[in-house]
Amino acid sequence: MKKFVFVKSSYSGDQANTECVEVATNVPGTVALRDSKRPDGPVVQVSGITWEAFVAAR
Repeated sequence: MKKFVFVKSSYSGDQANTECVEVATNVPGTVALRDSKRPDGPVVQVSGITWEAFVAAR
């Protein structure tokens, strides 16, 4: 089982009460995303290439 290490996305707001996305990039070839307010909730996993395309499209 993959053990993701999540950090708050730099694209999220700086305020503690804002909704934000946490991102884990510690598993090679995979980027995992989750809602910071639901750390035990669902995790979305995408390939590194998919994540790079998503970020580039902003």
